[in-house]
Order: sequence, then C-alpha cells, then structure tokens
Amino acid sequence: MQLTKTAFSSLSRNSVALALAAGYLLGATAQAEQAAALMDGPARITAADVNADAQRMPEMLRSQVLSDPKKVEQVVSNLYVRRALADEAQNMEFAKQADVQAALRLARDKVLSDAWLQHMQAKHRLSDQLAEAQARNVYNAKPVRFEQFEQVQVRHILVAGDTPEAKAKAEELLTQLKAGADFAELAKTNSDDKGSAVKGGDLGYFESGRMVPEFDQAAFALDKPGALSDLVKTKFGYHILRLEARRPAGVQPYAEVREQLLTEVRNKAVQEAIDLEAEKLRSQGKLNADAIRAFSEGVKKP
Repeated sequence: MQLTKTAFSSLSRNSVALALAAGYLLGATAQAEQAAALMDGPARITAADVNADAQRMPEMLRSQVLSDPKKVEQVVSNLYVRRALADEAQNMEFAKQADVQAALRLARDKVLSDAWLQHMQAKHRLSDQLAEAQARNVYNAKPVRFEQFEQVQVRHILVAGDTPEAKAKAEELLTQLKAGADFAELAKTNSDDKGSAVKGGDLGYFESGRMVPEFDQAAFALDKPGALSDLVKTKFGYHILRLEARRPAGVQPYAEVREQLLTEVRNKAVQEAIDLEAEKLRSQGKLNADAIRAFSEGVKKP
C-alpha cells in the first residue's frame, strides 16, 4: 500500500495518541505503585512514605536499605507505628496545644523550604560550558591561590612497635626490597598502616611538614624515583620508604584543581541566588525589638 501524505499524517497522529496514552498509563501505574499500601490498617503506609523517609539516609545506605525486603519491612513497621501514634494524638486533640502547633509549623516550614532549596539548586545550576568558563576565570585571576611548595609522592611500609621482633621484620622486608621484591605487594601484605596498605603503601603527594619529623626528613632526602630509604624509626614503629615522584614548587595545573573549581563556582551561583531571594523575603518582615527583649528577659538563666 502506498502511503499518501494525508495517510501518513493520520498514522503519525495515531502514533502520537498511542504514545501519549502509553505514557499516561505508565505514569498512572507509577503513581499507583507509590500509592499502594505497604502496610494497612487504621493507619496506612505507602511506597511514597518510605521514599520520603529514606531521604534522610546517606545515598549509599539508602539503596542498601531499600533493596532489602527485610529492612524495608522494619522501616514500614516503624513508620506505621509513628503514624498510628500521630493519628491517636490527633484524636486526643494534642494538635490544639500551642507548643505542638508551633512544632508542626516548624516541621512544615522545613519540609517546604527544603523543597524550595532543591528547586533553586536545579533552577540556577550553571551549564557545563558556563561553569568551565567561570572556573578558568577564577584560576587565572588568582594564581597565587594555587601555589604549592615542593611535594613528594612516597610509598611506605610500617612495622608497628618498638621491639627487636618488629625491627627484625622490617630489616627482612628491606632486604627483600633491595633484592627486587615488589614494594606495593609487600606493603599490602605486611604494612601495619592499613589505610595506605590497600593502596600498596601509597601516601600520595605531600608537602614538607605534613608528616612526623623523622619520616618527613627521610622522604625529602630521597633523590630519585625508586630510591629506598633505610629503616626510619618513628613513634609508630619502623618504616621503609620508596620515592615515587617529586613535584617542584609552583602553581598547580588547572587540570588538578578543575573539579574543585567547578564545584565552587556552581555552589556560588546557587548560593547567591538563594541569598538574593532570602533577602527579599526578609525585607518584607519587621522585627519587633520590644517583643524580642521581653522574650529574652523571660528566659530562665542557668
């Protein structure tokens, strides 16, 4: 069958209508899922309630909790009890108490103002292009801000303790390293500094003065990448150091501070917009100095 322009337009309209209908059904299904009762009775808890409560959790913990039915069951149960208690308190007319009314107003204020802040963050988020341009301007405007002293990157192995056994173990490890053993592997399996051991003993770059004096002196005395120190004794035990790289004093390259600056300019743009709107709202109110003074004078001092 040959499709005429009119027929094609008709089919297109039908496709659009079908797509809109499908989208409506999907949206309605999602809303129904959010509204479905996860626990029902005199009170009712829905998926929307659980998702709202989960926003107070750190993001990584949130996914762990919500993907575990047993944990969700506990959350739902706790929310149900709290809502049932609130309903009972409502029936007992606690909401008419002045202090409860004030607390409810503050709870409302927080929820809605938090939603407004999220709206402002989305509304005033800089585009990638604009954020990049502003970040470069900040970098170029004050290069002195990004100056750094000489730095070294060092790996180390720590044998904790001040005993003959600890020293003997450190000496044996140093012998293995001088014979060509892999420093990173020995650090992973032998170093008592567990934080750096998982990274093969890598401490990253640091400036002079960041470490304890004995360690600092030994690190900056290493002259070329791959150089090993002798045993270095500190209050933590016996260390073996290997120089990975040396970074001369100077201005940090833009690439190294780019992410920091992008975050900075984006946060600044949002904060300035929030401050401006907040100041407009504040200017519409009028402080009652006499009432404030009377309130403060009525507070019991410890």
